[in-house]
Amino acid sequence: MKLYYIPNLISSLRILLVIPLAYFLLQQNYNIAFFIFVIAGVSDALDGYLARRYNWFTSLGVVLDPIGDKLLMLASYLILGVQEYIPMWLVYAVILRDVIIVLGSLFYRLLIGELEIEPILSSKINTLLQISLIIIVLFTLAIYPIKPAFIIAFMAVVFLSTLVSGGCYIFLWGKRVWERRS
Repeated sequence: MKLYYIPNLISSLRILLVIPLAYFLLQQNYNIAFFIFVIAGVSDALDGYLARRYNWFTSLGVVLDPIGDKLLMLASYLILGVQEYIPMWLVYAVILRDVIIVLGSLFYRLLIGELEIEPILSSKINTLLQISLIIIVLFTLAIYPIKPAFIIAFMAVVFLSTLVSGGCYIFLWGKRVWERRS
């Protein structure tokens, strides 16, 4: 195996971690679910670091990394939402943002042409906040309860960040379409 495939291997393992994460969340074994989520988060940071540090980018990695992230977040938000630890309005907002990004990029590609998908700053902040919320909720369920007022306030920040990030993508792609058509 060539070394530049290591980030792809790590991303693939993160995708596989979604299955035990979902299982332990559904079983309400939050100690193990918390541990798995933290491992998945560390793996995301590690594969990104290795790819950037050693320029180990592959076309497969460009697809695997976001798929791993989205599956992990989707499973976590949906299950914790159904279990009423995260309000469903926030779950819907998080999922809708991702659907808008995916559909927007597909429509852009079909109508305009090649689209370079580069995460924008608001998206990076939003992803960090969404991951942090899952960690906070799982930490509260597994290890030590955090004050509900803090969690509710953090959920409001995640919601606002989700709206801003989704809006930034819509604005950016709309601007690009307008410039291409002009």
